[in-house]
Amino acid sequence: MPAALEDLLRELTPQVLGALVRRYGHFDTAEDAVQEALLAAAQQWPAEGVPDNPRAWLITVASRRLTDLLRREQARQRREDRVAQWATAPSEPIADTDDTLILLFMCCHPSLSPASQIALTLRAVGGLTTAEIARAFLVPEATMTRRITRAKASVKDSGARFALPAERDRDERLGAVLKVVYLIFNEGYASTTGPSLQRVELAAEGIRLARMLHRLLPDDSEVAGLLALMLLTDARRPARTGPLGELVPMDEQHRSLWIPELIEEGVELITAALPRGPVGPYQLQAAIAAVHDEAPSAAETDWLQIVGLYEALLRLVDNPMVALNQVVAVAMARGADEGLKLLATIEDDERIASDHRLSAVRAHLLEMSGDVAGARAAYEEAASRTTSVPQQRYLYERARRL
Repeated sequence: MPAALEDLLRELTPQVLGALVRRYGHFDTAEDAVQEALLAAAQQWPAEGVPDNPRAWLITVASRRLTDLLRREQARQRREDRVAQWATAPSEPIADTDDTLILLFMCCHPSLSPASQIALTLRAVGGLTTAEIARAFLVPEATMTRRITRAKASVKDSGARFALPAERDRDERLGAVLKVVYLIFNEGYASTTGPSLQRVELAAEGIRLARMLHRLLPDDSEVAGLLALMLLTDARRPARTGPLGELVPMDEQHRSLWIPELIEEGVELITAALPRGPVGPYQLQAAIAAVHDEAPSAAETDWLQIVGLYEALLRLVDNPMVALNQVVAVAMARGADEGLKLLATIEDDERIASDHRLSAVRAHLLEMSGDVAGARAAYEEAASRTTSVPQQRYLYERARRL
């Protein structure tokens, strides 16, 4: 299937699914009907051409498929008669409404676990197949099928209406949506398991979802901040790995490989978002990423500005990884000894006590301070704690060099 057609179908998937769920309900059956309509489009459009209104075509076909599916599933004639009345005639006008935002809120329903929210979002909004999602998260397809099925059932059992949450709940639910989109991007940009450091297609899907959110909520500063953060981070992707897939830390990356278009777009987004306020965590993280990306070299990075931004960020969030990043910034701005002092204040935090990144930062600061034996031991400890093969190799190599 041509790439342009594939992109069009993926863009239309949440709009078509949203239209069906709004009209008929039956989230799980509607999703199956949409998949059948997409398959029909993939088979017919390359030969017959894309319809003048592809969205309306897909909604009409999916509505017919949904009617057929529900008829087969209902045991009583009364249900069949009711469903028969739902059939959409080809001439019936299709409402020009994009329900993607409502669909995103539904996929990130508070009754679901984060893992289920991610899986359902990728399936319903991202348009990925269950097999693709399973491959992305390195689990068997059967496991992912069960996870998505349970997620759909949980949404159904919750009695959630197909509508935006009430105003009092909207900010909290939007926060969950942003978190899910960011988790999708992060798992693609820095895979937590497996042989590869990056899964480019998953990071790209996170950016696509963030662009979609920004299009739907153009005046929300945190949505803009999240998109800016992703773009500024992903701009470094070509330089993050060497010829053999090995990890290359930021201070050793060839900045000529960074993607200037993404940097320019990200800087423009965060520059416009910050003055609008209120300033939130994603905006501050994007501002930090912008300082890194705009520095001509690692040595010219404005670490004092980054320290200040992390201090502001920690006033908004209680996140041990943010605190750990601040430790690195303090060490780079004020010296390894200051960094080690600050590290001592957070290393007993149970949320990161067993995380490989804590040991990796300790190793880096000990190496900066001249404690070769301590640094080597800390690098080896960090390597033993990560499940990412490229990170293991990098950390063991740092230990070997010492």
